[in-house]
Formats: sequence, structure tokens, C-alpha cells
Amino acid sequence: MKIMNILHFTENHRFYIYRDFSMSSMNTYMLNNIYQPMVGLSAISLYHFLYQQVSTDQLGYSELEQQRKLFLFLGIEPSERGRKFLIEQFSKLEAIGLLQTYRKYILGSDDYIYEYKLLSALSPKEFFKNQHLTLLLRDKIGKHTVISLRESFKEKLPSEISTEEIYSKNVSVPFYELFQLNTQVVDKELEEAELEVGASLQIVNQTLETEPSDEYTYADLITRIPRNSMNRSFIENLKYEPEQINAINYIIKKYHLTLQEVSSLLDEDGIFSQNGELIIDQLQKKANSNYRQDKTREDIRERFMKQDSKDERVPYEEKIVDTAYFLDIPDRFNGKCDIQQYNMMLCNAPYTHVLKSVFPGSIPDRILDIFDKIDMNYKLKEEVINVLIHYLVSHDLDWNKNFIDSIASDLLGKQVISFEQAVIYIRNKKEVKEKLAANKINKNSKSRTYSTRNYQNQKPKIPIMTYTNQQETVSKEELDKLKKLAAEWDGQ
Repeated sequence: MKIMNILHFTENHRFYIYRDFSMSSMNTYMLNNIYQPMVGLSAISLYHFLYQQVSTDQLGYSELEQQRKLFLFLGIEPSERGRKFLIEQFSKLEAIGLLQTYRKYILGSDDYIYEYKLLSALSPKEFFKNQHLTLLLRDKIGKHTVISLRESFKEKLPSEISTEEIYSKNVSVPFYELFQLNTQVVDKELEEAELEVGASLQIVNQTLETEPSDEYTYADLITRIPRNSMNRSFIENLKYEPEQINAINYIIKKYHLTLQEVSSLLDEDGIFSQNGELIIDQLQKKANSNYRQDKTREDIRERFMKQDSKDERVPYEEKIVDTAYFLDIPDRFNGKCDIQQYNMMLCNAPYTHVLKSVFPGSIPDRILDIFDKIDMNYKLKEEVINVLIHYLVSHDLDWNKNFIDSIASDLLGKQVISFEQAVIYIRNKKEVKEKLAANKINKNSKSRTYSTRNYQNQKPKIPIMTYTNQQETVSKEELDKLKKLAAEWDGQ
């Protein structure tokens, strides 16, 4: 039980119990002989007392009562020391999976109500499958006692059956061989009753401490903000600003924030202006920063866990590549293998093996980091990664992080999950590239033809008279005619 302020858990606070199971004799035996050595008599006694608050022949909820009743039952003084002791007993029950505690805030009365949800004790088979509980029991009572307890739950097979070689066959009768249901008649009353029960169960599960929901209210936010917080008064004003609450919920949904994270962001400096108005852009900026940091940490953690994990490996099965999907061998692999061996390597070998064959020495760490991220975080198939490496090698492309990441993102977006789909993808890219190059050549030839045609359609050149210094000779007869003509013009 996580209680930061001891005054939030007192004998005056009210509580109720929820239980949806009934205890059997096996449950009682498990509680007294297995669970009690782990958490002590006081915690198990508290569990039995909480169980009895709902009638043994009923399921559901108990009445609202003050927690003073719990203090009196356990004989605890309602003091700070007593409260801490009771919180410790609740925490023990929660840690071993027998109890879940929810604290509900009532806005009208500014008070808390506690809901204690009881959980059934595990069966012997389920308990000893749980490594944490088994190791805790071993630390409490010893290894040999644990082995003895585990064997005490089992009744041995009769010796006559265990020693003989017997053939077994399942002769049980299936449901529909014995019963027939009338599926033609629709029982509306039964459907309405199921809907009502479903709605009630949905209301039951709506608590403040559960997993993050799609929409948070003002009450959800204000309960997470300390009373002495600098932004407390500003956040209280959000009660009358439903539009800002909707904007906060949009940011929560966009960046996958929990209630605790968004409350922490609202309590930071610079989120509210001096007038108390929420600065949505600043909140979104900080939320995005947290989201990117969490994503980076999660990617690193996932890569680290996957490198250490050996149980998740899928059994190796060699695939046969159809000749229609054979890829050409790059120049650097000529003489090392034939086309079938090369394509079988791309389809079946790990991408680290392909990278090792590409680089003459050790693989650069930067290249390994890029493809580790594509493999472990992007979940791209290794055969698709090998085709991507072939595409880079065969076309002599740059081993740039952003370029490789863009191709991997495109493969993920187009849901390329097999070797054949990856081959079709790079062939399509090659065709598109060739078409673009052909269009460029056609465009250049058309421009040259157009310029030649324009040159041929120009206007014809007009000859221009030029001045020369050469003097032409005039005969005597022509000179006399010119003088006569000039005399006639003078007479006129």
C-alpha cells in the first residue's frame, strides 16, 4: 500500500470489500500452510476478517464502514504506530497477490474511501510454478520443507496402473453430441440481463488507480497534485475549463502518458502563465520530450533483453527460393558463390552473417547499431533485412543511417514481411528509377529539338547596304545628260 501521507490512512476513513470468489477447503489449507509462513499470522488473520465481511454464500460488495473496525479486530491502537503496522499487513497481502487496494477520492466531501479487492489463493500447481513465491517460501521455511509441502499435495497413481503399460483413449462425450440448443429463438430478456451485468462490472472496474484510461477528469488530476504545490491554484481553475481538460486528454492520448506523468508535467515551471492560463504548446513540448526519452530507453532495454534471451528464438527451418525471385549476384561476390547459393544465403542466413560477408574486416559498430535497431525494435524480418543489404551493395548506395532508416520505414509501412515481397519491392524501385532516368533523357532531347526548330523558323536575313570607298567612273555622255537634266530642273 503506497501511502505518502499517514493522515490519508486513519481509523476515520471508510472502506468496503469486493470479493468475486468463494473459499474452498484447499484455499484454507493453502492460506494456513503456505501463505502464513511467508507473511505472518496477523496478515492472514486480516485476510480472513476481510473475507467474512461479505456473506459466505454471496459475492460482491460489503457495506461502507469505518476502518476503526479493522483496528479493533487486530487489537491495534489508532495511533501513528498502529496505522503503520496495519499498512504493513495490507502491503504483505498485496505483495503475495491476495489483495488489491484502491483509493477513491470523493470531490464533494474532499475525502478518501478505500476499496479492498480480495483475490483467491493460488492452487498448489499454480503456486509452485511462481518462482518468486516459491523462493520466498524457501527463504522462510527452508528448501527441504518446501519439497515436502509440494509432495504433500499430490496423491500417487495406483501401483497397478503405474507399473503396467496401458493404452489410453479419450471416450468423453462432446457437448453438442448430447445437447441441442434452440438457436432460432432470441431471448431478449436474457440479453438485456447480460447487458446490465456487463455495465455493472464495467462501473466496478472504473477506479482511480487502474491503468490509464482514455479520458481523465478534473478529479483525476487534482488528486495527484500536492496541496502545497506552486501550480495547485492554477490546476484548480481547470475545473471550470472543460476545453483545456480536453486538450490535456488529447496530449495524454497522443504521447501515451500515465496519470502520474501528466500530473508531474502540470506541476512543472512554465506550464502556466502568470495569469494562470495553461500554455498548451509548452505542455505538449515537455510531453514530447518525455515520450522521446521513454522511447529511447525502451528501445535500448528491448535490444538488451532480446540479446540475452534465448527462449524466444524460433526453430530454424531452411526455406527454398523460387528461381523467379533470384537476385543477381553483386560484383564483389563473383567467384565466391553461384546465384542459388547467394539467394539461399539471403533468404536463410542471419543479417549479421550477410554483413560479415560484405565487410572484409570487422563490421563497424555504427552499421551494427543501425541494423540491430531495425531487427529488434522495428521487428523487420531477417530475410527482408538481407534483401535491404543486397539493395545497398548491388546499387552502390550510401550506408547512411537516415537513408537506411527511411528504406526500412518504407518496408514496414508497406508490410513487407517475406523474402519474395522484398524482392518485388526492390525491383519496383529499380523500375521507377529507370523510368525517371528515361523521362529525363526524353525531356532533354525534346528541348534540343525544340531549340533547333525555333532556329530554322527564324525570319530570313535582309541584305544591308554597306559604304565602300571605291569611286566609280562616269562616261562623258552620261555626264552631259546629267548636266542637261540639272539645267532643266533649275529652269523650272
